[in-house]
Amino acid sequence: MLLESSANRCFVCGPSNESGLKVRFRLDRDDVCRAEWTSSKEYMGYDGVTHGGILFCLLDDVMANLLFLRGEVCVTAKADVRFHSPLGMNEKVLLSGRLVKRRGSLAIIEGDARRETDNELIASSTARFVVQAKLDT
Repeated sequence: MLLESSANRCFVCGPSNESGLKVRFRLDRDDVCRAEWTSSKEYMGYDGVTHGGILFCLLDDVMANLLFLRGEVCVTAKADVRFHSPLGMNEKVLLSGRLVKRRGSLAIIEGDARRETDNELIASSTARFVVQAKLDT
């Protein structure tokens, strides 16, 4: 069953986007958003390395979905990303997003991507999100 939402076409998580990454996000204890994704040659930047823009897309969505899965629609206002180590092809990353601070409609969230095989930090981000609305449930 698809949630009737404009997010159905999202490049990262939209189930109706044929070209998308089709990442499935979940809440862990209602305070951490988690997901997994495996790189492939379609997402290569330099030879044999996953494009940094793809990694940031994943981080942006794991952070935003922390709020979305709790029933809030938000947009990214500002984000900083740091790349720690390259991600090769056919390597799985574990994604997580955690709320750092919330004041009214502003949420500060941290996200990270770690290689599954050795838990090495691949990329991290801190972002500010503006909550625009509550979802009708």
